[in-house]
Amino acid sequence: MADPWLALELGADPAERIAQVAAAHEAFLAAGTTPGRVREVVRRSWERSALLDPEATAPVDLTDDALADHRAAHPLARVLPLFRDLLGGVAFDGAHLMAVCDAHGRLLWVEGHPGVRRRAEAMNFVPGARWDEAHAGTNAPGTALAVDHSVQIFATEHFSRRVQRWTCAAAPIHDPRTGRLLGAIDITGGDHLANPQSLALVRATARAAEAELAAGRPAEPGALNVLALGRDEAELRVDGRRIRLGRRHSELLVLLLEHPEGRSGEQLGLDLYGDDRLHPVTVRAELSRLRRVLGPELLDSRPYRLRGTARADFRSVTARLDRGDPAGALDAYPGPLLPASDAPGVTRLRRLIDGHLRAAVLATADPALLFAWTATPTGAEDLAAWQALARALPPGAPRRPLAVARIHQLAREYGLPRNVDATLR
Repeated sequence: MADPWLALELGADPAERIAQVAAAHEAFLAAGTTPGRVREVVRRSWERSALLDPEATAPVDLTDDALADHRAAHPLARVLPLFRDLLGGVAFDGAHLMAVCDAHGRLLWVEGHPGVRRRAEAMNFVPGARWDEAHAGTNAPGTALAVDHSVQIFATEHFSRRVQRWTCAAAPIHDPRTGRLLGAIDITGGDHLANPQSLALVRATARAAEAELAAGRPAEPGALNVLALGRDEAELRVDGRRIRLGRRHSELLVLLLEHPEGRSGEQLGLDLYGDDRLHPVTVRAELSRLRRVLGPELLDSRPYRLRGTARADFRSVTARLDRGDPAGALDAYPGPLLPASDAPGVTRLRRLIDGHLRAAVLATADPALLFAWTATPTGAEDLAAWQALARALPPGAPRRPLAVARIHQLAREYGLPRNVDATLR
C-alpha cells in the first residue's frame, strides 16, 4: 500500500477487511498477539491501548462554563471559521461529523449532521470528552496526536468496540511559530470515509489552519524555539526554518538554554562527558559546528551562550510548575527531556523536570491529573502514581480496575511483595 496511513488498499473489500480486523482484534484482546494483516500504525496503537477496557466509553471532563472557557482560550478558536468553511459543509452534506480537539484529545467542537451527532453521543463523541488514546484507545484524532501524523482509522481498527461502527480521519495541527502540537482536525462517519479523499481533506485543512495562524502572528526575527521533550533529537525553529539537530548538538543547545548566563568550555565538557580535561577540543569543535547551524549572530563565546530570544518546551513546563500550575505543566509535557541522552548535565536536568512535575501532580491527589501523568512515558512506570490514582478513585470508578491491575503488574516487575494491595487502603 502506497500510503500506510490509509485504511484500505485500492480495490479492497470493506466487508472482508472489517471481518479480518475484527478477528485480529479479538485475538489481540485474548492473547496480546496481532496477525500480520493489521496495519503497523494500528498494531502499535492497540499495544498502547492494551490496558483499557474495550467496552469503556471516553470520559467527559469539561462541561458548561469550563468547556466554554477552554474553547475561548484555545488558539484553534481563531481558525474555527476556516474549519467550518473547509470541512463543516462537507460533514453536514455527507452525513459526517467535523471534530476539533486540543493536544490532549479533548474534543472542543463537534459539528455536522444532526442525526449523526445524536448517534455519536451514545459513545461520548461530544465536546468536552477525552479522545486521546489513553482514554479512548485507537481512534483517528487520538492516534493522530499520539504519532503526530495524519491517519485514517477504519471500523474494527478502533480499540473500543463501541466505536467500531465508525470510520474517521484526522490530522494534527501545530503552532507554526513554535512547532507545539495544538490539537487535531477530524472527520468522522461511516465506512465510506475509508478513501484517500477524506485523509487528503483533513491534511489540507490542517495545513490551511497552520497557514492562517502564521499569517495572524508573525514570528519574531531571529527568535529560537527548541522542542526537546519526548524526542531523542531536538528540533530547532528559527526564522521559519525547521532543523532537526543531531544528538550532541541537541544536548549542547539544551544546556545553553538552561544556562542563559553562559557556560565555559570546561563546564560544557563536564555537562557532556563528566570530565573537563579529556574533551576540550571535541567540545570546541561541536560548538563550532553548532554555530554554523544557528548562525554566528545567535551564539556567543567566552562564555558560550545564546543571543537574542530563545524559547524551549522544557522551559515552558518548569515555568508553569514555578507558577503553581501542575495541570498546565502536564499539558505542555509530551515526555522526558532527550530520553536517549546520557550526558550528565542533560540527565540531571531531565530528572529534575520529571521529579518536579511528578511531585506537583502527586501533591494534587487529583484523579484526572494522576491519570494523565500515568499516561506519559515516565508516569506509566511510576508505581507510586498508580497507587495514588487508585486511592483517589472511588471503588466503583471505571478506571480503578485499570489502576489496580497496573499496580500488580509493576509490583511483579519490581519484585515487590504480593500484598501490595495494602497500599490502597
